[in-house]
Amino acid sequence: METLPIKDIRDDISTVSTLYQQILGKIGEFVVGNESMIEMLVIGLLAEGHVLIEGVPGTAKTTLVKVLSHLSGCEFKRVQCAVDTQPADILGVRIYDQEKREFLLKKGPIFSNFTLIDEINRITPKTQSAFIEAMSERQVTLDGITFHLPDPFFCIATQNPFEFEGTFPLIEAQKDRFMMSYQLNYLSKEEELEILRREEKGELDLERYYEKLSPVLDHERIARIIRILRTVYVSEPILQYIRDLVIATRAHGDVMLGASSRASIALVRGGRAVAAMNNRTYVIPDDVKKLVPWVLEHRLLMKRESDMGGVTGRQVLEEILRTIEVP
Repeated sequence: METLPIKDIRDDISTVSTLYQQILGKIGEFVVGNESMIEMLVIGLLAEGHVLIEGVPGTAKTTLVKVLSHLSGCEFKRVQCAVDTQPADILGVRIYDQEKREFLLKKGPIFSNFTLIDEINRITPKTQSAFIEAMSERQVTLDGITFHLPDPFFCIATQNPFEFEGTFPLIEAQKDRFMMSYQLNYLSKEEELEILRREEKGELDLERYYEKLSPVLDHERIARIIRILRTVYVSEPILQYIRDLVIATRAHGDVMLGASSRASIALVRGGRAVAAMNNRTYVIPDDVKKLVPWVLEHRLLMKRESDMGGVTGRQVLEEILRTIEVP
């Protein structure tokens, strides 16, 4: 791991915070609201995680990801999922080139820096499983040959939680591959009105917006920031706090399956990103608290009687946050 002098670390952390504010400002010129989701997406990118977004159509999910990828100087590709989508449609396929007399890889959309998987719950479990190796190991195996994915590699999946016909819910092992999940709601009355005002002024033309939108990051800078985040200090009490939170989900009476060790690691990595984005060289309890709903909720499998009784994972996490002692 790269070792930096203390002054350099502070300067670099300050740079991370400044870049984050620039990203917020540039996205805010076109997208109304959704600041929490933007923050979560940036955390996922910098902490090398993947994100699952649940929300109804027409809430700017695709636009947000496209704009963030452009600001990051990264390649973006989108997969619109359907029940007949096959693994090869996502991963790619090896085809025989008669002139070269060898098999060549025709890459699928997974071979991009930002891959948006729209309505992931519309594809069959066989196709859903095609993402597992890519998300966990950042590689794809085709015909017994392993191909590494580009760096950075950021996977964002969406699903509509209100449609059930013709859908295939993700199993727990698949959801655990996502570092964070986000429940996207409708905008407030004022935010909805602001969209209408911008439409009236002609300010919602994405092509015109793109013309004046210049990247604030690039591949090398993202890699540098990822190395910088590893220098953010996580004290022993914070590590113990994360441990207690995760173990509490496993012991809760309403939970059949609690959070995994992958969730613990996500809280540490995410906490470092949150600290840096707030211009701090160390993680505080509030950084962890911010991440708890995003990192843990989609990993909880509620007991049937609790689910039928209306107990939600969010309620369980709120109770755990109240009862676990804060360092």
